[in-house]
Amino acid sequence: MKINANLMRPGNVIEHQGKMWAILKTQIVQPGKGGAFITVEMRDIRTGTKSQDRWRTGDTVERCNVEEKECTFLFGDGDQLTFMDAESYEQFTVPSTLLGEAAAFLQDGMVVQVEFIENEPVAVSLPEKVIMTLIEADPVVKGQTAASSFKPAKLENGLKILVPPFVEQGEKIVVATADCSYVERAK
Repeated sequence: MKINANLMRPGNVIEHQGKMWAILKTQIVQPGKGGAFITVEMRDIRTGTKSQDRWRTGDTVERCNVEEKECTFLFGDGDQLTFMDAESYEQFTVPSTLLGEAAAFLQDGMVVQVEFIENEPVAVSLPEKVIMTLIEADPVVKGQTAASSFKPAKLENGLKILVPPFVEQGEKIVVATADCSYVERAK
């Protein structure tokens, strides 16, 4: 099925140059001069090699027909991640490189979408947002709250993030898994 390049999202599987690629990251760039284009970081499903390519936003790409299943993350063991099919209760493992940096957001019991081609898992899509706890946050500098500013903080999974000055250590926040950005305080 052909789709516009600007509709590619992390987790999609496309066919490009005779190979199947899992999309890891996308970024739409709008230069001051010329038309917009999309930069895509992708991983070859068969060999695991990464590549980066760019398309004009109006270009079309071939999206592979994949079977999507809802699965539950069970645990990680070194560089292997174990999931369970929610319907058949079958367990399977995938290398953590299949998720890239997003693997840090996996939590025990998390429900994810796994894409299969010929009964082989090729891509894992996490929820758009997850709730994480801040384990470190710099104190607020007095007088810095007038302007829109952010301070560095560290999440429970070890990733560093920028948060607004009013967020403090120990608080639970909502984080976007696509770009590791602060969304809001958790309710």
